[in-house]
Amino acid sequence: MQELIRRRRRAAFVGRREELRVFRENFELSPEDDRHRFLFHVHGPAGVGKTSLVREMGQLATECGALVAYVDDGVTDLPGALGEIAAQYAQQGRTMKALDRALAAHRQRIHEAVAAAARAPEPEVPSAGSAAVARAGVVGLGLVPVVGALSGVVDADRVALGADRLRARFRSPEDARLALEPERALTPVLLDGLGGAADTAPWLVLLFDTYERTAPFLDRWLHDVMTTDRYGELPANAVVVTAGQRPLDPDRWDGAADFAAELPLRPFTETEARGLLAAKGVTDEPVIAEVLRLSGRLPVLVSTLAETGPTAPDDVGDPSATAVERFLKAERDPVRRAAALDCALPRRLDEEIVRAAVGRDADGGGGSGGDGPAELYGWLRTMPFVRPDRRGTARYHDVVRAPMLRLRRNTAPALWSAGHTRLAELYGRRREVLEEELRGAPGRPWMRAEWRALCVDELYHSLCAGPRTALPGVLRAGIDACRFDTAVAREWARAVTDAAEDTAAEHLRTWSDDLCDALADEALGALRVLELLLSRAGFDDADRVAAYNAHGLRLFHLGRLREALTDHERAIAIDPGDPGGHHGLAVTHRALGEFETALRHLAAADEVAPGAEWVARDRGETYRRMGRPEEALPWLDRAHALDPREPLTLGSRGQAKFVLGRPREALDDLDRAIDLWPDYPWALLRRARVRQALGDLPGALDDLDRVHEADPDAPGAYSDRGDILRFASRHDEAVAAYDRALALDPGHAWAWGSRALCLEALGREEEALASLDEALRLDPEYGWAREQRQRMMEADTA
Repeated sequence: MQELIRRRRRAAFVGRREELRVFRENFELSPEDDRHRFLFHVHGPAGVGKTSLVREMGQLATECGALVAYVDDGVTDLPGALGEIAAQYAQQGRTMKALDRALAAHRQRIHEAVAAAARAPEPEVPSAGSAAVARAGVVGLGLVPVVGALSGVVDADRVALGADRLRARFRSPEDARLALEPERALTPVLLDGLGGAADTAPWLVLLFDTYERTAPFLDRWLHDVMTTDRYGELPANAVVVTAGQRPLDPDRWDGAADFAAELPLRPFTETEARGLLAAKGVTDEPVIAEVLRLSGRLPVLVSTLAETGPTAPDDVGDPSATAVERFLKAERDPVRRAAALDCALPRRLDEEIVRAAVGRDADGGGGSGGDGPAELYGWLRTMPFVRPDRRGTARYHDVVRAPMLRLRRNTAPALWSAGHTRLAELYGRRREVLEEELRGAPGRPWMRAEWRALCVDELYHSLCAGPRTALPGVLRAGIDACRFDTAVAREWARAVTDAAEDTAAEHLRTWSDDLCDALADEALGALRVLELLLSRAGFDDADRVAAYNAHGLRLFHLGRLREALTDHERAIAIDPGDPGGHHGLAVTHRALGEFETALRHLAAADEVAPGAEWVARDRGETYRRMGRPEEALPWLDRAHALDPREPLTLGSRGQAKFVLGRPREALDDLDRAIDLWPDYPWALLRRARVRQALGDLPGALDDLDRVHEADPDAPGAYSDRGDILRFASRHDEAVAAYDRALALDPGHAWAWGSRALCLEALGREEEALASLDEALRLDPEYGWAREQRQRMMEADTA
């Protein structure tokens, strides 16, 4: 049946012959031919027929013997996209067992981590230790389904907001990488599978539709896979097709013209539109002329109007005014006609959403017709303006949905409001069910992708039901969204933007325009939104406290520490008992080296949050950074007793013991910290020092290798390697390590100074003096370097 349906749909496909010719002829060129293209990007406005063309390209590729996989916005993250590719290739007889196993392990590791983490609540504000780890570039929670599978870009802010705890839940580095770095762990497995498939088929074709929605997590990954060897080799007989509303990102894909072809789509030519009408049985010339005039030759409108079977010009209505009537003219059942309008309200459809949209009881009753939600949903999926996706859900085409929304809003405001209210309640129930499943999980719910999706839909429908009454609550929700980053803030803002478009409410449009302007700045977008909320949202005291602390957190991660202090002080001025404000002040003062002030705020935090593990840990860490390890240990012992599985506490305590001359005990703590968090870079660096002090040079170098693997561009690991090799009298290797550290951070005066001693040992005195001169230029108060330079000068004179 499915094959017969596909044949009929293909038989009805008309137009786009030039684009298909270019795509077909590409299979006649070998990959080595300079004319061969590895990437085709289809782009054009909504309704222009991108999806139909992409599916036709897939069928054409199949006829050429290719293995074909189709991915659209039914997936929300990279693992989901890889799973679709593997599943569809398996249906064509080419299984990727290794990728299937890796994906299953990825899901299992996430499940285990979430279950374990539920026992350990996360502090409201990250410790400065967490922020330091974040700045070291550790892959963060932005790639973990428990906090949202976003782009593959490392997000330091999210690391600071909890990566330390989640890392601690994994048994091995491989487990941690599968969960926290799925791009890095899964892509090589995919490429191996594609390599095997390339030996069994002449071509491999990957189709990525609705790319405007999936590009945020696929575009950088796809560029890396195609143009670099970061993850391995992509077979030369692979052809990729992307399709979205916008052209390729000119910054990322600059210079791609030698291997990529852009296929911009415009409305049908008159010949193509006439061909489609003829295929639909519309042959009367006056009718054809009217359809061409009213549709603007936009394929989705040409097809939809043709489906009504017009036999006279008067049967063709204006899509911008009476389009809905014409779209549904062929349907005589009043229940179905009403349901089609009701089901335009949600942005995505499934059977339960249809039930809420039409207001039917669970048994399908409540209307004059016999169709229940399941039957209505099945009927809607057959309509030309409803596009099913691979997750079993569907949605209206935007070009058709817009006039339906206008009709319902303008002619039946009570039905409009009631429908959106029911949908908001449905999404609220779904959100609460997910919250119950995640009870006790670390972090705030905005960190979880599926929770965000439910929340944004709930906010959108509440705004549509009551644009003025719902707005204050929606704006309050924006505070939490902005704590994380601009990408999360954009997801939240989409609820306001879409509601502004669909309600035509001027006050929402004003907010939408201002939010879009603020979020245009990738680095400062979330900060700008918080400033907008504080200035205009009319928050009460509790919301202002939360907004000031969120703003301070954003400033902290931008390195604007003095400004961050001002925000947390404003929060404390409003609510002196706010633990988040005191914690924010403590970690910020500590980052500024103002340790006594940090301790005073931690004492205040202890009064309002007595017995909190994070307070004891941060007190101990503050004393350690003050150079008072003997005072740090009791606090770190207390924190460890409260949470024995916290790796940050163990790492800090191990370093304190090492400074106190207890290297064996230090090694024990650092071993346990690294067992809990296998890629904990700070602890690995400290353990390398401890091992070197205990005479374990191979162990020290092994720890530094692990730091390099976790963060290849961390200069501290290279300078530490230089020191360890210098103490082992391996001066040539030490100089190479220092050179690498200085290439990453030329302003590292200490590395210039240490490098000089190795150069001196190698008999390269002039270079050694030049290295010391550079150290002193960078830090004129560097007394040790000045002493070494004086010593070398005196030795040379002697």
